Amino acid sequence: MKEKIRIGCGAGFSGDRIEPALILVEKGNLDYLVLECLAERTIALAQKRKKQDPTTGYDVLLERRIEGLLPLLQKHQTRLITNMGAANPLAGAEKILEIARRQGLKTSVAVVLGDDVFGQISGEEPSMEGNKALKSYGNLVSANAYLGVEAILPALQSGADIILTGRVADPSLFLAPMVFEFGWSQSDVDLMGKGTVVGHLLECAGQITGGYFADPLTKPIPDMHILGHPLAEISRDGSAVISKVAETGGAITVQTAKEQLLYEVIDPGNYFTPDVIADFRPVSFREIGKNLVQVTGGTGKAKPNSLKVSVGYEAGFIGEGEISYAGAQALTRAQLAGDVVEKRIAHLFDEFRVDFIGMSSLHGAELSQDHSPYEIRLRIAGKAKDRRLAQLVGEEVEALYTNGPAGGGGARKYLHEVIGVVSVLMDRQKIKSGIKLFES
Repeated sequence: MKEKIRIGCGAGFSGDRIEPALILVEKGNLDYLVLECLAERTIALAQKRKKQDPTTGYDVLLERRIEGLLPLLQKHQTRLITNMGAANPLAGAEKILEIARRQGLKTSVAVVLGDDVFGQISGEEPSMEGNKALKSYGNLVSANAYLGVEAILPALQSGADIILTGRVADPSLFLAPMVFEFGWSQSDVDLMGKGTVVGHLLECAGQITGGYFADPLTKPIPDMHILGHPLAEISRDGSAVISKVAETGGAITVQTAKEQLLYEVIDPGNYFTPDVIADFRPVSFREIGKNLVQVTGGTGKAKPNSLKVSVGYEAGFIGEGEISYAGAQALTRAQLAGDVVEKRIAHLFDEFRVDFIGMSSLHGAELSQDHSPYEIRLRIAGKAKDRRLAQLVGEEVEALYTNGPAGGGGARKYLHEVIGVVSVLMDRQKIKSGIKLFES
């Protein structure tokens, strides 16, 4: 059993930058690299892609990430844990082996299975958000349970170079190697709580190194154009030191750590995961050097009897149109343009909104500026069940070019399908996980 391990987080969401992960593996002296790339809507969209083409459904950037990482992972003997398998980790594993063969490398991939519980959903289950039957939301397209450490451990025990999962709880990706390397008992709620704290601090990557924290006036962060991603040196007792590669930008301080600890946390004393109900209240931070923050404390209670299941459903289509107005009376002309389109088509839509970007698009008219801007971007959006109707929004905005008011320019139109997401709870005993090993 090891006394310390080093885990880096190379991605905090599906569209994250690729280069920070490469730097972490090359210069971070890591035992494990984690890429956390999966969100509720991400996996629902991946399920749609998989239905259209059974060879897809894994993360859209998996190929690019693995192409760059695979030689470095082997050079530095770093194991990769990632949820880039998304809706189709089996196909993702095949793609990784294809890349390895192309690069003349040998690798092994352990796929974690069991999160896809779509076949176990009846549609009658009440949602956590509105206590309504799932089927009332629309045509269901996916149902994925949040698996935890117990699902990942067999993959680690297999000795595979890469562990590829679908939906697992974000902190569990980091907690699993701690349990594996330190021999922690999963019933030790104190250690599981401490490990979950570290996992939660790392999971959003650049957020804890100052990215989402930054404000140029009140919270300046240096060299954000080369923002580094975090790594943690974790001790057997569950304490850790969070840092980053020295040459990278950003900052790790007590302040950035506190913000990340409370990110997406409603009740710090009861943070539910599949592994433990963590208690963040005893957590303590101490800066022990530049970009070195020591993390201690945290505890927990026994893991919940139910697992959260994220359910995706078809929620219609959103059509959008944008056009700019500049010069004298820019706002009043934009307001007239919005009024014209609203009177023409708003009554056709389930939801319809007119926004003045830079003026009232985020907080509404009641918090808008009290002066007339020199330029304004008008955005109009409508949601409908029918694709062709949603498309009408952009067409009407584009028609403002010659139908007035005067001076509109830079019109653009968009159309995209909406995948809604709601949640239910499922008895964890009904969810069976397993692994499949691939070797090149």
